[in-house]
Amino acid sequence: MKATARQTAVSLKTANRWNWTKDLVRDKYLYLLLLPGLALLLVFRYIPMYGIIIAFKDYNIFAGLQQSPWVGFANFSRLFHSPDFAEIITNTIVISIYKLAVDFIVPVTLSLLLNELRHQWFKRITQSIVYLPHFVSWVIFAGIIITFLNPVDGLINYLIQAFGGKAIDFLGSPEYFRSVLVLSHVYKEVGWSTIIYLAAMSGVSPELYEAARMDGATRLRQVWHVTLPAIRPVMIILLILSLANILEAGFQQIFLLYSPLVYDVADIIDTYVYRVGLVDANYSYATATGIFKSGVSMILIVSANWIVKKCGQDGLW
Repeated sequence: MKATARQTAVSLKTANRWNWTKDLVRDKYLYLLLLPGLALLLVFRYIPMYGIIIAFKDYNIFAGLQQSPWVGFANFSRLFHSPDFAEIITNTIVISIYKLAVDFIVPVTLSLLLNELRHQWFKRITQSIVYLPHFVSWVIFAGIIITFLNPVDGLINYLIQAFGGKAIDFLGSPEYFRSVLVLSHVYKEVGWSTIIYLAAMSGVSPELYEAARMDGATRLRQVWHVTLPAIRPVMIILLILSLANILEAGFQQIFLLYSPLVYDVADIIDTYVYRVGLVDANYSYATATGIFKSGVSMILIVSANWIVKKCGQDGLW
């Protein structure tokens, strides 16, 4: 009996290998299309990972990677004992959570409102207007923000002064800077998430809405009991991805908008790595900081996925 079971397992293994080979031959042109993407992923993502050993060395560009002396976890110890560590972690988490809270609520609300529109031409125009800022680079977008918020001749301060107020240096005031970051980020990126939610809503069966109307449900109850449950899996996936990027507070945006006046509330991990790595040429210390950030992000995404699956929902894997 054991021999029969073993023979059956071997036969299944052979059959699976044969099926995989047949699929590979049948779809060979599709797999060939994957090769450029895989090559780029290998060259720009995996091969550079060899450089993480810099974090465990006292790297000197003149001595080279191999000749630089090993220092173990000294760079990590230096990071954890740095007087800037608590500040950059706090700023990163506060800005990320602020963005996550607003950037999660606004796209869902906007997509629900757009989904309820009955005039398709108005719906398409609104979608285009909301979605277009996503394609504008942060360099251009930051220039627009700086122009609008200029404390001397910016449009926003002109309106404030026209109504009897005093000009405000939004980008140089710690009390306003984080709000400027969040609002500008939401305005630029809200269209991307909205399109995803609208695509999920388009897959909801009209029969569900018809059944809800027959039961006397109002439009608000239809949204609550039909639309939101239908897009819940998409919401969970986007939330997990957002939690994984909670230490990605937005380097490009902050780097282009901040100044030493707002370092106390805007200096995040990525700007700190840029400053100590590229400006101060302290490559080992900057690499150690980057590895710490990547490790925490990996723990967060695995934990978030585990919690979601424990709650009975579909995770990323």
